[in-house]
Amino acid sequence: QVQLVESGGGLVQPGGSLRLSCAASGFTFSRAGMSWVRQVPGKGQEWVSGISSSGGNANYADSVKSRFTISRDNAKNMLYLQMTSLKPEDTAVYYCVLSGTASRGQGTQVTVSS
Repeated sequence: QVQLVESGGGLVQPGGSLRLSCAASGFTFSRAGMSWVRQVPGKGQEWVSGISSSGGNANYADSVKSRFTISRDNAKNMLYLQMTSLKPEDTAVYYCVLSGTASRGQGTQVTVSS
């Protein structure tokens, strides 16, 4: 059974940084592409970033490119999202997703506000 547990969210001032983590289990993590998505209550889900199974390829939404960095540690079954230069519009619940499926965790809230 796929299990994804996000952590690392919180309240941060504009321009600040946060690092999100996602602990994965129940599948062969090292063979799976992974993604981060985010969602604001009342709005649709927005894809943020994706990474290949090896970590060799990563892609980003234009809205976060050059500010966010996705990475993974296949030895630890962990996915990360380093977020810098945060903006109020980055405020959302962030989820890690097993790419190509609807499987996602419970999410972690990121709030960017002064």
